[in-house]
Amino acid sequence: MVQYAYSGKSMDKIYDHRKIERNIYKIWEKNGYFISRINRKKKPFSIILPPPNANAPLHFGHAMYVVEDILIRFHRMKGDPTLWLPGADHAGFETQFVFEKKLEKEGKSRFDFDRGTLYKMILNYVLENKKGMQNQLRRLGFSLDWSRNKFTLDEDIVKIVHKTFKKMYDDGLIYRGERLVNYCTHCGTSFSDLEINHKEQKDPLYFIKYGPLTLATVRPETKFGDTAIAVNPKDKRYKAFIGKEIEFETLLGRKKMKVIADETIDPDFGTGVAKVTPAHDMKDFDMGKRHNLEIVKVIDLEGRLTDVAGPYKGMRIKDARKKVVEDMEKKGLLEKVDNDYVHTIEACYKCGTTIEPMLLPQWFVKMEPLAKPAIEAIEKKKIKFYPKRHEKNILWFLKNIKDWNISRQIVWGIRIPAWFCLGCHPERSEGSRDSSAAPQNDKNRKWIITEGEKPDKCLECGSKEIRQDEDTFDTWFSSSQWPFATLRVSPYKGDYEYFYPTTVMETGYDILKWWVARMVMVGLYITSKIPFENVILHGLVNDPLGKKMSKSRGNIVDPLELVDQYGADAVRFALIFGTALGNDQSLSYPKLQAARNFTNKLWNMARFINMKRETLNSKFEIRNNLAMKQLNNLAKNENDRKMIIKTEKLIEGVTKALENYNFNYAAETLYDFSWHEFADKYIEDVKNRIDENSYLILNTLYLILLKLLYPMMPFVTEEIYQRLNPPAGGGESIMIQNWPLSD
Repeated sequence: MVQYAYSGKSMDKIYDHRKIERNIYKIWEKNGYFISRINRKKKPFSIILPPPNANAPLHFGHAMYVVEDILIRFHRMKGDPTLWLPGADHAGFETQFVFEKKLEKEGKSRFDFDRGTLYKMILNYVLENKKGMQNQLRRLGFSLDWSRNKFTLDEDIVKIVHKTFKKMYDDGLIYRGERLVNYCTHCGTSFSDLEINHKEQKDPLYFIKYGPLTLATVRPETKFGDTAIAVNPKDKRYKAFIGKEIEFETLLGRKKMKVIADETIDPDFGTGVAKVTPAHDMKDFDMGKRHNLEIVKVIDLEGRLTDVAGPYKGMRIKDARKKVVEDMEKKGLLEKVDNDYVHTIEACYKCGTTIEPMLLPQWFVKMEPLAKPAIEAIEKKKIKFYPKRHEKNILWFLKNIKDWNISRQIVWGIRIPAWFCLGCHPERSEGSRDSSAAPQNDKNRKWIITEGEKPDKCLECGSKEIRQDEDTFDTWFSSSQWPFATLRVSPYKGDYEYFYPTTVMETGYDILKWWVARMVMVGLYITSKIPFENVILHGLVNDPLGKKMSKSRGNIVDPLELVDQYGADAVRFALIFGTALGNDQSLSYPKLQAARNFTNKLWNMARFINMKRETLNSKFEIRNNLAMKQLNNLAKNENDRKMIIKTEKLIEGVTKALENYNFNYAAETLYDFSWHEFADKYIEDVKNRIDENSYLILNTLYLILLKLLYPMMPFVTEEIYQRLNPPAGGGESIMIQNWPLSD
């Protein structure tokens, strides 16, 4: 066992975290303190680390993993078999977006490389970054079981993801559908409904003449894809037109179009008349299905107008809109323009480009059958939420859930194991982003779904010309399987059977729908068990001005910069002090400094106790695990007895707070007690009457205080514990001591 080594008993006047923290972590790791062990006589406590994206260094928000570390260290000391399993997420689209930004700075783009080359480039980038990310986690003191470390692209994890996809397909939960999806023409991929931002903006509202009718739209460039005109059936103004075909002048000549009645039309919007463009509007697409309307694509995957736009073909959306409006005005088809129209648009959550509803064949998961068992488990309190208010949020999401588009048109990630035969289903063209490159008979394809392996031949015609779908999985599809997948492929036999379901899933409330809900649904589907018993949701850590940290804003804070300046203990303590669970907080430098001052206060208290031992020249054994009754028997002074009682109450309060996930209460209670009760009052009293008996009580109570603080501030408490717990330099880690429980 690696031991702590000190040259002498004296302690430096100032606690220097830079000299201590890295060395202590190395000792913990080399001694195997983080490695989990199965003890079937005891109930385990387990957490799967939400895997950080392996595409960039950790940001300050990741320091909130401290909540999990507190729980893990607390339960270790309580004697529970604990597991904190680390990992990293390949973060498909997120990572490719970051890498493309890197290429852009080098004057390149994703289109300069073939699929295999681009994938390898991103892989090398991710693997290199993953090493640095793990070092950051160590620097913050997170006691993860690195022997079980996993990556979402590990071969065994990918195999499970493929297997899940095939099972869902075989069970009728996955289908191939040509539907309107949220598509970003800049990023070149579709998204689920959760991955788009809704924002208000002002746009011109154009009133266009359609023969005897006038309608209002913000998108005149899509008029070439109109296949009907719609009114509300209750709108008396237009009853005479319903069911009739009207003829009118357009930019491409005269055209006839039917007027349909649909209750989704708002009579109060514009003139109460709407153009129906099924290929480029979600509501219009549904309306088109109800009325059996033709679907005409006007915009391609690059955001350019297609052949149907005639002379406007090839123009980008904004340019086409401007030109179309100018030409309509010249031709007398534009009645008026409202330049102050405010409406909500959908935008790509990464690049901000306006989302284009795009008709594409994609893979979808039927969510309602998966949501029902999840709803039942939550309503029966099999999974508890902290703060409790989030239970309503997740239930609302599950009860109003839509089918999930899991196809992504990117290179980086886990490729979908779906295959088709080129002999049976030849393609029109290859290698283009244009929608005309889509297979002409995708609807009629008979897909071969495997668990990852390529089929030897076509089951229908026997051809060996088999091609895999180009799309990759939405990252959340693979990460929805993370809890059970990581444990099923563990290098330690029995991990899944013992540690699953896990005890706690702790993450930010902002991914409750993206990730937590999907883990519950998929976990129940695959394992028939809930993936975790408790969900703890922390708030966001914003910049000092209260704004969300992001690279685009340039306000990202590297947690290691703060660790270098204030120490890991101060950073950890500041994050949980003064902020109730689930609430957002702003990065506070005054709070970091206060936490740093608290670290120094604990060190100075230890220096006093250590110096008194040297003064007394005590050679008696420091029995730091004395029970409270034994201490009471030693107590000759009334103030000693009072402090013992106060410490008992402190133990009870902190223990209860941690068990109930009230981390801020535990931190604030310990801060107040340590500084004002123990240091300002008790030490001041004891130093005037110190003897071996009072010293033993003082030292023992202080060591108990260190144990209570240890899960939050592991480095300074470990260092002090080794100093005050003889034999100095060879004592066992505070980590493996028992949690101080009152009699």
